[in-house]
Order: sequence, then structure tokens, then C-alpha cells
Amino acid sequence: MTLKKVQDFLASLYRLARSFYVRYIKPRNWKRFFWTLGGIAAGCVVIAVVVVTYFIFQVPDPSILSVRHINESTKIYDRTGVTVLYDVHGEEKRTIVSWEQIPDSVKNATLATEDWGFYDHSGINLRGIARAIWHDVSSFEVAQGGSSITQQLVKKAIVGDDRTITRKIKEMILAIQIERAYSKDQIFWMYLNQIPYGSNAYGIEAASQTFFGKPAIELTLSEAATLAALPKAPSYYSPYGNHVDQLTNRQQYVLRRMKELGMITEAEYDTAIQDAPKFKEAEDRFPAAHFVIMVKEYLISKYGEELVENGGLKVITTLDKEKQDIAQELVTKYGDINEKKYKADNMSLVSIDPKTGQLLALVGSRDYFKIERKGNYNVALSNIRQPGSSFKPFAYATAFLKGYSDSTVLFDLKTEFNPTCDPSGGQSYGTGPCYHPRNYSGTFSGPVTIRQALARSLNIPAVKAFYLAGITDTIETAHSMGLASLDPQTTYGLSVVLGGTGVSLIDMVSGYGVFANDGVRNPTTFILKITTADGSILEEYQPEDERVLPSQVARMISDILSDNNARAPAFGFNNSLVLPGRPAAAKTGTTQNNRDGWLIGYTPSLVTGIWTGNNDDSPMTAAGAGASAAGPVWNEYMRRALQKTPVEYFRKPNPVIDDRPMMNGDYHGPDGEIHSILYYINQNDRMFRNWESAVQQWVTETGQQPTPSAEPTSEPGASSTPVPFVTAPPIL
Repeated sequence: MTLKKVQDFLASLYRLARSFYVRYIKPRNWKRFFWTLGGIAAGCVVIAVVVVTYFIFQVPDPSILSVRHINESTKIYDRTGVTVLYDVHGEEKRTIVSWEQIPDSVKNATLATEDWGFYDHSGINLRGIARAIWHDVSSFEVAQGGSSITQQLVKKAIVGDDRTITRKIKEMILAIQIERAYSKDQIFWMYLNQIPYGSNAYGIEAASQTFFGKPAIELTLSEAATLAALPKAPSYYSPYGNHVDQLTNRQQYVLRRMKELGMITEAEYDTAIQDAPKFKEAEDRFPAAHFVIMVKEYLISKYGEELVENGGLKVITTLDKEKQDIAQELVTKYGDINEKKYKADNMSLVSIDPKTGQLLALVGSRDYFKIERKGNYNVALSNIRQPGSSFKPFAYATAFLKGYSDSTVLFDLKTEFNPTCDPSGGQSYGTGPCYHPRNYSGTFSGPVTIRQALARSLNIPAVKAFYLAGITDTIETAHSMGLASLDPQTTYGLSVVLGGTGVSLIDMVSGYGVFANDGVRNPTTFILKITTADGSILEEYQPEDERVLPSQVARMISDILSDNNARAPAFGFNNSLVLPGRPAAAKTGTTQNNRDGWLIGYTPSLVTGIWTGNNDDSPMTAAGAGASAAGPVWNEYMRRALQKTPVEYFRKPNPVIDDRPMMNGDYHGPDGEIHSILYYINQNDRMFRNWESAVQQWVTETGQQPTPSAEPTSEPGASSTPVPFVTAPPIL
């Protein structure tokens, strides 16, 4: 409901109330007032009787309650529209069990969460309806809550889930009729044998066998509460989906309600909370499981569970089945190798076409169906993993936007980045801890160009480039390129450039797609077309390309990341970032204590990202860096996925010529002096003292030519044209 409609509605109420006041209250014509009020009440009763009478003849016979109509199922296809990946409805699993075979724990858990007053009302939960009406009025939307168990049974077994007033009226009438025709226990028994629990399991017995591999009568209290948590949203809360943590939260809510209602004791509650349910492996195996479940969740969130399960939709996705099969094979192969070699028990792969944004392959974890190892967890969509050095290209791209080039010299020396700390990093004069990161190798390289620094993944130059580019501006650049979890309104620190914040693999691959596509972003999509059973098109892929980087900047990043000579000092010439006979750009990332290993690389037509590590965030071995743990699977996947495609070349950036000190590849000033880059930009910058001190110490230790005094002055160095001033935000 729009604000204009609300205003019009309130204005109409005001006019009606004013008219009523002027006509009846102000002249104190009480006789006419009460006659009018009585007439209105009588009219409402007559209208209600007519409506109810009409719908009584419209509703189905309650005797069909035991018969369930199966509608046409929704099918999810690969990009060809021929290969069926998943049948959303599939064959129902249902086993009818007697009332006595359903344990009290299941009955009580269901009552506690769905309709705790079930045995006290006559089919309609007035309290629940009142809560739902209040929700409707306060939020200006149609709520689906408030239904009694009887109403839910009617909805699922007879009238369906349409969100209409007429359907709701029919549901209420049938609920009253069913309450007269059956006992409470009979209604509850039918409900527990008919309600969908997800994974095509209908009824408590099928759900118990599907998720726990045991008959319902053997369910523990913890397991019973888990199953009672499912009917609210079977797909969302599915133990085989990507929201197991949310399922656990809801199960704990069910147990709390049972305790509050006196159904279980405090001791039983404590035991059940500690008794984590162990789900059996899914029997319903299907290809591209993480991808399919992601698509299914999207469909349900947009179109509703009823339409998706019974509406006969035809969903053509972007998935390339051949590439997906390669991805799954390699994640399994190298996942086994990494577990033994690097103590990394999980891996994820995402591959997209940067020219369209279409998702071609996605493996969320090593094995979706290994539930005991949380194989159904889709790491590719999780934004809690830190990207390590794979974030650096976004900072360097922002620096290029500010006028720096790949020839700009930055000193790779131990540097203190908290200006309130002593240059040695050993004393704090102000706020915050000292911050002086080291390189992965533990060594320093002295003066290096940005090309060398990025290609070799050096940390100190990256932090300096991040500072010069501006933290907020870099976050805005990354966000515009597809890293949705980064908020430009949030305050970040310098550690972000080394991967100090959470991002998702799918967003990182999307962001690198901008570099691959010459600065143009295509949002990641996985739907080509959705049609209804009668052929109507619900949605269809349309390009949404947007330029977010100048071509020159994107080309400079690609040129550096594909420069094997520049990265050879760190990775060697024969490394996993090289695709024989085909240009490829790639960047690794490794987080603190080797908790995450990343490699994201691309050609002009294919971007692929790999994450490897452990779901519980435990570290890999010291050798489990991005290049070693993620590199081999990325390399083999790219070679095989591109085998039948022509070789493509990156467009070269325009030459950048700049004769200013530090910007031209030379770290000497006109008179041979040596200074940090801030000497030529702004000697009043709060970082100047620490940056300059590190450089001067290096000059002394290496026997370089002595330099003039580097005390801060009010003007930049007079010996050269200053670099355009860059305002750096405060360090945090």
C-alpha cells in the first residue's frame, strides 16, 4: 500500500466521521443515531449471512480431506533447456501411521509452535487471527499467520495456498465443518500425516525416515522439535539446504515454547538443547546440488512455495552442465588431496561469463550430500570469509583512478601505519594499536613499482596504495564492482586491503569479471527464462551491463595480473597461475594463519574463483596458501573448460608516461635524493613521519646516497612537480 493510498484512506475516514458527528452527535439526535447504528449492524449481519451461505455452496466436500491432489511439478533445467537438473516436487514420500505411533514429543512440539490452543477452539484460532489482523493493519500487507492446525490442514489438503480473501473464507468455513465432523485427535492425526516437511516428505513418518532414518516413534525430543520447526517453511529450513543455522534457532525456539507451556521440564529442555540432531545423508541425489538449491530458494522467495512446488514452472538456468561436471569432479579430486596435504577439508568453485554475468558453474562445498560434514553449506554465497590478498586489485584500481600508474614506486619496508605510534612500531602516543604488517615471505624488497608489488602480492606497498587511494573510495570502487557485502557508509581500517573483512566467493568472482570485461559490469545472474505451465513468461534474462571502471584502469589491472615475468620472483616461472598457450590473469589470497586460500583468475570470457579451507575456520598447514591449495584446481578447471574455445587476448592499456619522481619507475629525485612518495605529495600528511623514517633507515642501512633533511615543511618538495594531492582518511 502506497503512502498516497494511506493518506486517501485516512482522509475518507475523517470525512465520514465528521459527517456522522454533524448529523447525529452535534444535534444530539440520539434516537436517529441508535436506529442508524442498529440498521448498520443488521445490514452487516445480513451481508455476513449471505457471504457465508454463498461460500458454503462453493467449498468442497470435507469428505475429500483424505485425498490429496497432486499438481504439476516445477522443473529446473540447465542452459540448454533439455537437461533436467531437479524436479522440485518429484515423487511424494508418505507413510500413514496410527495415532499411537506418533510420540507425544512430536504432538507437543507441533502444538507449541503451530497452535497451542488447538484443543480449546472450534477450528478457528481467534487469537492468532487477531495477531494476523494487527500485522496486516500495521504493515499494510496480507499476512499468512494466525491459522489453526485445522485451517492449515484444510489449506494444504483442499483449498491450496492462494493469498486471496475468498480462499481464506473457504478455509475458515471448511475448518468449522471439519471440526464438527471429526474429533480433535482425528484432525490432529490427519494433520501430522499430511503436512509437508520438505524434501518431498509428507507426514511425520516420512519426515522421520527422510531426515533421521528411523520411525517416528523412536524420535528423541531434540529430533521431534527439529521436525516441528520445518512446516513453517520446509524449503528454507531444510536440513539439506543452506539455512541449517536458522533451523537450529527455530528448533531451540520450539523447545523454549514447550518449556514455557509446561510440556517439558527444565532438565528435559537442557538435555534436548545439548543433543544436536544428526541428519542422515540425503537419498535424493541430483546434479549441481548447491546451484539447484540456490535457484529453488530464489524461486520460493520470489513466487512462493505453493507455486514453485505445484505450479508446473519451467526454469531454464544459466548452468553449463559440462563445466559444472568438470568443476564437481575437480573439487572432489583436489578436495581429497588438500585434506591430506594441507588439512583443508572443504573447497568451493564459482565460474561466470564476464560478458553476460551468467553463472556457468558453482560448487558450494566438496560434497553436498555429506551432511555430517556440512557438505550442504554453500560457501560460495557466504560473506564471512576473508579474501586475503585477492582484495588488493580493487585498491590498486582505485589508485589508478587517482592518477597513479603501474610505474609508481612504493617502498616495501617495515612501516608503522598508526601515526600515533613510533616509526619503529614500539610505542604509542595516541589511540589504537600499532599496525606494521609483514609480507607472506617475511622479507622486504625495498623500492618496487606497483606492477611488481601487485604481481608479487607484497603487503606493505598494498597498504600504502590503499591509503593513497583512500579507504572509502576503494570500498566504493569494490562495491560498485559487485562486492555487495562492503558498505561504503561503514568505517573500515587499512587491514581491509589485506583481506581483513568478509566477502563471498561469488561476489569476488563478479568483481574480477569487471576487470575481465574491460571495466563493464554485468550483475551475476543464474536465470535465463521462467515460464508457467500455460507458457506465460514470468521472467527472462536481459543484459544489465554498466560501466563502472574506465577501460584503461581495467586493462592496467589485467596487464599486471597476466604478467608472469613480474610475478616470477614470488611464484617462479612455472606456476599454477599460467595457462599454457593462453593469456590469463590471476591473483591469489591467503589469510592469517592460513585459514583461507583463494585464487581468482580469468580470461576475457571466463572468470573462475576457488576458495579452500575449513568450515570451522581452523587453519590449514603452513604450506596451504592460495597458490598451492587453490592453484592446481583453478588451473586444471580453466584448461579443460576453455579447451574447445578460441584463444583470446587482453587489450593492452595505453602507455603511461610520467616524469615526476616516484611516478616514473625511479625512486631517486632530480639530485639523486631518496624519499618516500609522501615527500612529493604532502609532507604534512600524518603518515609522512613514519613512511619517511622507514625509507631513511633503509638508505642508511644499504649505503645509499645521503639525502637532504626530510623535516616536514609547508610546501611539497620544490625540486619536482607535486603529484595531485590525495586526501587519506583516518586509519582505524
